[in-house]
Amino acid sequence: MKTQNRRSFVKTAAAGSLGLLVVNKIGFAPSSVPDPGIQLYTVRDAMKANARETLAQVAKLGYKNLELAGYANGKFYGMEPAEFKKTVEDLGMKVISSHTGVEVKGVDTGNAQKMAEDHAKIGVKYCIQPWLVEERRKSADSYKKFVDELNLVAGVMKKSGIKFGYHNHDFEFKQVDNVIPYYDIYLKNADPNLMTFEIDLYWATKAGQNPVEIFRKYPGRFELWHVKDMENSADKFFAPVGTGTINYKEIFANQKESGMKYYFVEQDATRDNKPMEAIKISISNLKSKILK
Repeated sequence: MKTQNRRSFVKTAAAGSLGLLVVNKIGFAPSSVPDPGIQLYTVRDAMKANARETLAQVAKLGYKNLELAGYANGKFYGMEPAEFKKTVEDLGMKVISSHTGVEVKGVDTGNAQKMAEDHAKIGVKYCIQPWLVEERRKSADSYKKFVDELNLVAGVMKKSGIKFGYHNHDFEFKQVDNVIPYYDIYLKNADPNLMTFEIDLYWATKAGQNPVEIFRKYPGRFELWHVKDMENSADKFFAPVGTGTINYKEIFANQKESGMKYYFVEQDATRDNKPMEAIKISISNLKSKILK
């Protein structure tokens, strides 16, 4: 798809104003972009070694919103909910979301209830199902049953004030039984009153999809984004945001249509095993190049 210039310059008449406000036809402006977020899976080894020190480094880089990937046995990265919440807030950050899947071989609503109660203690807005095991990707019926289970869990979560969602990889865009699961099953059958979607922009792009076209076809369904870039290499490896081939200027220009409320920088792996350096590059490029 050809990149289009979606921005126009509108003079503001108010005294003391900046004079120019960058806006496009769907209402995008830099001031409307949420604070930068980080998916802590990116720095998972550092979090395991020293969660407090790692969180301090993340805060120092300028990240304000967190998405977790470390909930187990009622604790968050080994800390009780109140302790973890205080640690994060003392650093000037907020916990927005958590990747913590329900049973993938059949939902146990009792466990979903416990998960909801624990996450409510730290004030999360979202819990996200991050994966589907391969054995449940064999048929359209299997996918449909899974989405029905997600709706069930989402109903449990809603009672605790938490919105449930699903995070894609690339396999959801592969045809099964003459349907594309992401479009024909997930988006069709997930209850929009209960569930949202966290679109992983790297994986969607790697699957040959255009995120902007997805937003236009299914407006308002994608309250969370995973933002990571793609190398111009044979294996299309992960890259820091702003250093790869994904057109994030155009994607962010369409954030309103997507329904995005929060985004999280994530990089599954790095070439040099230096994830902290990668997320430093990402936030710098977001501020200096993409969101200007």
